[in-house]
Amino acid sequence: MDDFVLNPALERGMAYGEEQRAILSLAKAREAREHIARWDGYGATPLHDLIELAHRHRVAQVLYKDEGKRFSLRSFKALGGAYAVDRLVAKNGAAGLTVTCATDGNHGRAVAWGAARAGAKAVIYVHEGVSEGRAEAIRSFGATVVREGSNYDASVRASTEAAARNGWEIVSDTSWPGYEDVPRDVMQGYAVLAMEASEQGADPTHIFIQGGVGGVAAAMLSYYWEKFGANRPKLIVVEPDKAACLFESAKSRRVEFVEGDLDTVMAGLACGEPSILAWQLLGPGADAFMTVTDQEAIAAMQLLAEFHVVGGESGVAGLAGFLKAAANPNIRTALELDPTSRVLLIGTEGATDPALYTEFVGMTPEEIEA
Repeated sequence: MDDFVLNPALERGMAYGEEQRAILSLAKAREAREHIARWDGYGATPLHDLIELAHRHRVAQVLYKDEGKRFSLRSFKALGGAYAVDRLVAKNGAAGLTVTCATDGNHGRAVAWGAARAGAKAVIYVHEGVSEGRAEAIRSFGATVVREGSNYDASVRASTEAAARNGWEIVSDTSWPGYEDVPRDVMQGYAVLAMEASEQGADPTHIFIQGGVGGVAAAMLSYYWEKFGANRPKLIVVEPDKAACLFESAKSRRVEFVEGDLDTVMAGLACGEPSILAWQLLGPGADAFMTVTDQEAIAAMQLLAEFHVVGGESGVAGLAGFLKAAANPNIRTALELDPTSRVLLIGTEGATDPALYTEFVGMTPEEIEA
């Protein structure tokens, strides 16, 4: 199959040791949770039990964690970017601090929000494919938006160069050699998702999770790997077929870059270069990798709307992956998806661009949730 691969480098019995805990750990996840829980408006996001969907696809349960309800940002990214900004402010103070990053929309919005909360400045780089609606959402928090680069990875390079020239602090959700501390904080904030889901009663056998640079997938994996070891749920990483750097890395057993314009409606996942920190966990720890098309993502948005739940283009990638797997007998067998399976999906964003959502679904987010 050219859209699914079992991880050939999986070491499921491998212990979650000191090397892994130096990247992400339960102890640091609890620390992040305690900090974020003090923010105004914090509350665990809803965990929807999609009973009819589970019945249709012959599994015991499908749970969908709705990050469209995360603060005012409609995205899980608030847990990462804003938390990392707070960590920088605690270390350096807010006076004179300018933070920067590249974004497809949600991460930059979270960094801008975090900077506004902390009294720092933010300069956010977006590439030419980012919608003006998403750029304006970033500006709404007082950030300066610079449009540069043909894709996300080009914007990462532009923001990195600008930071070096101007003495700004980079708050990236991806990592590279020599730049790991802040991305580690970003990913550690994402682990709050797993903690909340567990407290809400989730006990999954399978997790279908978005790819991108790998940050949220690594955060989910780290929580369950350290807590349950070899008895953890199967974790399946889902990416757009036009931006599948993790999928390609899995097939070759080494970090691979995907080039080109990475033109996908799943803008938040349009990443061509994996995070090296995330890959250190996903390489030996993720069970499988798969890709979905834009059409499959849009169909997942429309299906979710039947249950009066709003999911953005990137937010439904895990759902699209599950639907594809459940409909394919070979993938079902490979993943041991059966009537006893309990599936956890993280809806990483709501309608972060309402106009685009309405175009794809045919109804406004407000109409869906009415």
